[in-house]
Amino acid sequence: MACKTACQMLQRRLVSSAATSARLSSAELRSRRDSLFSQEQARQRALYPRVEKIEVQMQGPGLQGTLLVMNKGMSTPHSCARHLTEWHMDNAVLALVDGESWPLHKPLTQSCSLTLLTFKDANPLLANQAYWRSCAALLGQVLQNAFKDEYTVELLKIPDVPVTSGAFVCDVVLDQQLDSWTPSEEALRSFTRDAQQLIHKDLPWEPLEVAPSVALDIFAHSRFKQTEVEELAAQSSSGTVSLYRCGDHVTLSEGPLVARTGLCMQYEVTAIHSLEQGPWGLHRRAQGLSLPQQLQAHHTVWRKLRKRAEKLVEVTPSSASETAALPSEDSHPQNPAPPTQQ
Repeated sequence: MACKTACQMLQRRLVSSAATSARLSSAELRSRRDSLFSQEQARQRALYPRVEKIEVQMQGPGLQGTLLVMNKGMSTPHSCARHLTEWHMDNAVLALVDGESWPLHKPLTQSCSLTLLTFKDANPLLANQAYWRSCAALLGQVLQNAFKDEYTVELLKIPDVPVTSGAFVCDVVLDQQLDSWTPSEEALRSFTRDAQQLIHKDLPWEPLEVAPSVALDIFAHSRFKQTEVEELAAQSSSGTVSLYRCGDHVTLSEGPLVARTGLCMQYEVTAIHSLEQGPWGLHRRAQGLSLPQQLQAHHTVWRKLRKRAEKLVEVTPSSASETAALPSEDSHPQNPAPPTQQ
């Protein structure tokens, strides 16, 4: 069975790789991926032709005993939050469904217990991890759309770094024509403005679990994403991979993202470091700093945190297991100088 699955994956990859011979513009790629995402989303929703009811037992402070009757395959934790209070709507970041991390916009498929997670919980670890991952995904979206169509932008796998590292990171390979490019402070400010525009739109991160063949088709024009799909599928207990859509941008993610871009209120792109030559070209590490809507920092504290976020974040295999906590005024920079400027 494993051999058969591997052969099918290889065949699909060869077929989809043939599509890369005709290079598409960034806008065409976004449109294609967005359309395929919508098609698969519609197919999955059609699996629930009849409205069936499920019971959702709410957990958390003040919610004990609250029972909601929702629609199977249609209602989400976000739908449940709408039946509670405005506070739950504004502050819910992620959910626990029968103890499992669950994106707020992912449909519920059976009766369950549900806990809404916020940044101010007694243990905000899962919310913080999802937030850092989401900030990195937002940075990838900005980079994917920031360059002219004649330049290719290949987003690599987002390193899973703890918030104690001081910065979220997004690895990328730019067109070879840009190998000598060093981002100026104005370029970083431009990336920040692009991110803030997406934040202002308060776009949802829509999750979708798909078969590897669907993901390979969606990322048919991305050399690296095809490899990443296969790696994620091999590691997945369900054999599926997780996609997220923000606006018309579709991305892969190893873990859940937060509900919406509007949660990332304080957000700044702080550095882009050149790393080493890899099989895909010159690897670069884009970094940034953010604090959520509920945990804003005074500008003097922000400057200290930003200084720390400029230094290169080293990614090690053990970094993902470190305890995650949002940056604080007590966090101290550790070493290197800010990135080279033009």
